[in-house]
Amino acid sequence: MPKILFIQPSQYGPDGKPLKQKLINLPGLVFPLLAALTPPHWEVEMKLEVVDEIDLETDAELIGIGTMGYAMFRGMELADEFRKRGKTVVMGGYMASMTVSEALKHVDSVLVGDAEISYPLMLQDFERTGKLQPVYDHPLDKLEGLPVPRYELLTSKPIGNMLPVQAGRGCPNSCSFCSVACIYKGRYIFRPVAEVIRDIKAVRDLGFKRFYLIDDNLVSNEKYLLELVKEIEPLKMKWGTQCALKIGDKTQLLKQLVRSGAQIMSFGIESITQGGLDKLNKSWLRVDDHERLIANITRAGIMVSSEMIIGLDSDTEASIRATYDFINKSRIPIPRFYILTPTPGTELYDEFKAAGRLVTEDWKLYDGSTAVFKPENMSPQRLTELF
Repeated sequence: MPKILFIQPSQYGPDGKPLKQKLINLPGLVFPLLAALTPPHWEVEMKLEVVDEIDLETDAELIGIGTMGYAMFRGMELADEFRKRGKTVVMGGYMASMTVSEALKHVDSVLVGDAEISYPLMLQDFERTGKLQPVYDHPLDKLEGLPVPRYELLTSKPIGNMLPVQAGRGCPNSCSFCSVACIYKGRYIFRPVAEVIRDIKAVRDLGFKRFYLIDDNLVSNEKYLLELVKEIEPLKMKWGTQCALKIGDKTQLLKQLVRSGAQIMSFGIESITQGGLDKLNKSWLRVDDHERLIANITRAGIMVSSEMIIGLDSDTEASIRATYDFINKSRIPIPRFYILTPTPGTELYDEFKAAGRLVTEDWKLYDGSTAVFKPENMSPQRLTELF
């Protein structure tokens, strides 16, 4: 029986060692879904390095490594070690998909973007010849007929009180800093409502009262979203997701979301300076609307989690300090902040590289907490201090 070992590597901590956690509050979906797509004669094992130890002497012939953010660098280190031991190693995930040539220095193959077509083809090649194609790149134009994820791979780990479910992938917007825009190029594809509900019921049947829709922008198709939440409502579960802030203007949709059990939503607010947003291809988001939309969402009964970026070209020390005041005035309970980071493979990275604005190409520093480019109105060091 052939065996595949899925590994989600951890990020490096300040001490240079992989970070560890006692609990994964929001586990990912990719490996349980790939496991469900794996033929039954294959053995599947999954290791999440934040809570698991990685056995380099595994008996698995095939190693599949995920690449989420700069955890990719730990993944490369593991890939090198496994290949020294004669294992065949494949990488997937958005970082490997955006930096294929870099990933191929460490692995036998890269699965680019969606894996539903590529992954079975890769397994077939491995079984027939023991060899893999360097790249498998088969984008999807529809998301139908996916199996129920093998959630038992997650429930055997120390996790929080929610399991992940997916309704759609991609986003109709094309923000220059965004990895989703890089891979989906303005497309949003969604699953049949009945199949999403089937997965939510599977989560409920496992004893969970909460789930998280891990979509990139759930409000991308309002008609679809309304149909979905009407079907979620009778399940009497609580849930969260992330989507565009414009949902704050959709009064009836907000009411239906709350009736269906929506409790928390994450929004990419990004900045309080319009000029910076415009330069990032996010001019559809208007900073003058921020406070009103946040207030509408909060009044509807949904907790707001925000993501904001500092270091945009319109940012000054004053605007960064004003961002702090904005968070307090808006009473955002879960604010998160990052330094603008030109992720390799994005339009922003190419733009900054061509303009000579990168101060380092050591990608291990591209973690959102260090300025790796030259801001317009301050030094990189000062931007990092203000962060």
